[in-house]
Amino acid sequence: MSAGGAAATGAATDHGARGAAGAPPPRWAAAMARLSRHLSEDLLGGPRPWRLAWVIDAQKAGTLAFVGALMWWYGNTSPRAWTYLALHGGYGLVWLLKDLAFPDPRWRTRVTLAGGLMAFLLVLGPYWLFGWLVVSGTADAPYPLPEAAWLALCTLCCLLGCVIMIAADAQKFYTLRERRGLITDGLHRWVRHPNYLGEMLVYGSFALVAWHWIPAVVLAWVWLGVFAVNMVMKEASLSRYPGWPEYRARTWWLVPFVL
Repeated sequence: MSAGGAAATGAATDHGARGAAGAPPPRWAAAMARLSRHLSEDLLGGPRPWRLAWVIDAQKAGTLAFVGALMWWYGNTSPRAWTYLALHGGYGLVWLLKDLAFPDPRWRTRVTLAGGLMAFLLVLGPYWLFGWLVVSGTADAPYPLPEAAWLALCTLCCLLGCVIMIAADAQKFYTLRERRGLITDGLHRWVRHPNYLGEMLVYGSFALVAWHWIPAVVLAWVWLGVFAVNMVMKEASLSRYPGWPEYRARTWWLVPFVL
């Protein structure tokens, strides 16, 4: 599954007019995707009492309360702690509003009890370590810039990431409601996976507030083990649509002029 839900958005849908059969995904990516689906949806089998969206939304909704409780427990009301509360807790509220306004159907998949728990433990839960590191004082290394300037940079990254993610998801939702096929305008005019770019800016900003090696490890796992796999699989799926070669030739993977 995607950390935070970005995997479901891309430049096309699986429906509509298609071209050739498309290039098959690399074996490593296909294997990783199957493993991810098994762990987050089918683990141990049995009843499927909840939807994946409920697991994701619970983590998003709980972040503000979790970080606030940490601040109360540790008695930490520093600017660094308040900034983290606003950024990560605020992002959780933004996500809930997005899910209410234009929910992604992929997250409506019903999952087993073990699958939902594993989705939280492997991807969603580790993000809460960032807040604990900040509020507990475990992450107390000095910033490369004066604290106010560094926190302002983190806030800028989070705001920009939220706008990119929301705009990309909204564009996909409302465009595909009217027509099917490749989406090649708007944010998708320049990059093929703007939703992932937005998510990476958002969670990167949380890691920068913590400024500790643990968030770097968590992000490396999510970005390489989840995001990269999903993007490779999406590229293979998009390759079957008419106009894909031309679209791919004039766009970038995540950042204009990079990759």
